[in-house]
Amino acid sequence: MSEDKLVAMANQIGRFFVPQRGGDPVSAIADHLQKFWDPRMRAAIVAHLEKGGADLDDPVRQAVRRLKEAEARN
Repeated sequence: MSEDKLVAMANQIGRFFVPQRGGDPVSAIADHLQKFWDPRMRAAIVAHLEKGGADLDDPVRQAVRRLKEAEARN
């Protein structure tokens, strides 16, 4: 899957979770990526972040950073 497509998908997930009341959207985005994205997709979005994370919305950028940290601990 292309990097552009992954960024678009991640931002779409972020736009779903950000307006939700009573929760932490960054945690919700990271949780969604962990649960529903293939490991190769997660690795690709983390690699995109490491290259600067162009076009990632801020909450998504934070969620991918959390995902990266969580995967580094495992």
